[in-house]
Amino acid sequence: MKDRIEIHGYCDQRFSELKTVFLHHFTAGKELGAAVAVVIDGQMVVDLWGGYADFNRATPWQKDTLVNVHSTTKGFTSACVHRLVDQGRVDIDQPVAHYWPEFARNGKGGITIRHVLCHRAGLPAIKEPLPAEAMFDWRTMTSALADQAPWWLPGTRHGYHAHTYGWLLGEVVRRVTGKSLGAYFREEIAGPLGIDFHIGLPERHHQRVAAISKLPPPPPGTSPDLGYIMMTRPEDVTTKAFSNPPIHRIHDVTNTWQWRSAEIPSSNGHGTGAAIARFYGALACGGCLDGVRVLSAQAIGMARSEHSRGPDEVLKVNTRFGLGFLLPQPGSTMGPNEKAFGHPGMGGSLGFADPEARIGFGYVMNRSQGSILIDDRPAALIEALYSSL
Repeated sequence: MKDRIEIHGYCDQRFSELKTVFLHHFTAGKELGAAVAVVIDGQMVVDLWGGYADFNRATPWQKDTLVNVHSTTKGFTSACVHRLVDQGRVDIDQPVAHYWPEFARNGKGGITIRHVLCHRAGLPAIKEPLPAEAMFDWRTMTSALADQAPWWLPGTRHGYHAHTYGWLLGEVVRRVTGKSLGAYFREEIAGPLGIDFHIGLPERHHQRVAAISKLPPPPPGTSPDLGYIMMTRPEDVTTKAFSNPPIHRIHDVTNTWQWRSAEIPSSNGHGTGAAIARFYGALACGGCLDGVRVLSAQAIGMARSEHSRGPDEVLKVNTRFGLGFLLPQPGSTMGPNEKAFGHPGMGGSLGFADPEARIGFGYVMNRSQGSILIDDRPAALIEALYSSL
């Protein structure tokens, strides 16, 4: 007999359909543990969680359960850079090498911060093979990127910088502020806004982290079959982007203390659904929430302005990006409003802001699915949300 799943938390009665959909995902076997939250006009109207934080179904998911959200982290990392622009400390049209001189090696002197933010820098991967443990060593990864030549002429094409994105922007933040990106984020955004989100998780919080499943192999006939590309084309940019360093060789890597503790600003943020919703709730309301200014309205407008559209050199599908955020596109929407922007994470997590409806949305889970962009579970929750407005 299947466990009887209980959904906990708060849900404004207007959004009972969203709660019904959330519960259905558990009863249909799509979820192990998950949380979803919605902020509208600065108010938390949905904050729900349910299921289990472990594969043995012994530890119930709690209000403060943290989980790795993979690339949903990129939205928080991007906000740090935009905040430095607001503070007059970074110019996105300056070359990266202006702040990080060693980066200019091998033809990279003209790559700007803007190129990195919109995945047009031509640096989605490192060619020289690295050991798996290099993923956890900041100096090793930034040195490798300083030595790497672009895979294409910067600015002419775009390709998803799956892992390198975090080190590229994070090193700029470090050079400008003298702080790691995780520390800057904690002091400038997470702390003032009161959100339970971490880039580089202190050991005292590890006990709150839900175990997350591995990404399942794509079903036969999936297009694009990234797994096939990675198995048959070891030198392809897609293969290198996802498997150098080859962290898949470390058993259950995303559930290790090394992964949780390291600062990998592209991929290893840990947080709650409510934290993500509150962050994007601030961006949906002009950048300010409860008197805390995260970004200026000008920065938000710039962040969601389209900079990349069309064939993605790494993901092998069409993608559309602003400056650090995914933008709506056919088959991968964030509600009905064109001004929405956010970021999904591998396996299914998602956060986005809708400035037109003044909505911040956050969804996290620990049962990974194989969608490339926006997963069908948050997509169904989003549909239920907007049908209730």
